[in-house]
Amino acid sequence: MNSKELVKASLSGTNTRRIPRQMWYLPWAEENYPAEIESIRKNYPDDIVYVGGVLKENGFVESGDPFAVGSYTDPWGCVFENCQRGIIGEVKQPLMQDEEWSDAGNVHIPEEWLSFDVGQVNTDIKAYLSDKYVIAGRLARPFEQLQFIRGTENLFIDLMMQPVKFMEFKERMHDFHCRLLKKWAQTDVDALMMMDDWGSQRSLLINPALWDELFAPMYRDYIDIAHSAGKKMFMHSDGYTLDIIPKLIDMGLDAINSQIFCMGIDKLKQYRGEITFWGEIDRQHLIPNGTEKEIVDAVTSVYENLYDNGHCIAQCEFGAAANPRNVELIYETWDKLTG
Repeated sequence: MNSKELVKASLSGTNTRRIPRQMWYLPWAEENYPAEIESIRKNYPDDIVYVGGVLKENGFVESGDPFAVGSYTDPWGCVFENCQRGIIGEVKQPLMQDEEWSDAGNVHIPEEWLSFDVGQVNTDIKAYLSDKYVIAGRLARPFEQLQFIRGTENLFIDLMMQPVKFMEFKERMHDFHCRLLKKWAQTDVDALMMMDDWGSQRSLLINPALWDELFAPMYRDYIDIAHSAGKKMFMHSDGYTLDIIPKLIDMGLDAINSQIFCMGIDKLKQYRGEITFWGEIDRQHLIPNGTEKEIVDAVTSVYENLYDNGHCIAQCEFGAAANPRNVELIYETWDKLTG
């Protein structure tokens, strides 16, 4: 089976071969451990890849390097300040200052993202990625982008008070994300993607009822767009997100990348076979500081509790402070368990 077939079999729970793999890594890892990164990529190549489209239009808003020390302006006009090379900075001065959102016109919705050529994307997939499982390179990210625009604390207040112009902007943003995903759904990618970090270390960041009211309808639309085009939908969400996982399953989400060790594998075992756990192994404690036995035990625990003839993808992140040997051992152990 090639990579595409492996991932499809894992998503459907019919995989009798090795588990499919994917490694995420920050520029920090490439700069500090280039040889180790190259070795892992050579010995355990990714089965899941991303494809981006070449834009015909440019919004002339984005500037700087998001991973360099200094300022970076994202395509929406939000300015990030970074004090450590190789990781992403933070927004210190929100773009949106008025609590009534009267200055919403200051936000640049990046319509230029829609200017890519569908035919060229398909040509690239056929020429270079035909045996890989391909995810669209642009995604929907409503909650986090609203935080970048308004600031986290201010946004939490807005979510409760729901000023008229805020709600209008949220709908404009949602319409943009829907149009973006619909165009990507016209390509030959296998899946679309959405992401928002919804959890703190111990709970959801907002009341689950508020999530149901304001954000669940958005995600349902995104998933429906993917499925109506015969695509799968993948989602990334960090933190303790246990409250929303059954809701995402009910919506039909196909794969979730989440901090399963933050929530507890014992609490997630009940969803075995209902969704594909797209990683990950604990990058807060185990990957930086775990012993080899702890790494093997962690992977084995995921296999024993969440693996079901698939419904798991061997994904992990080689991030800041990671021990390269532990990253390699994760893939080595998965291959021993499923190879």
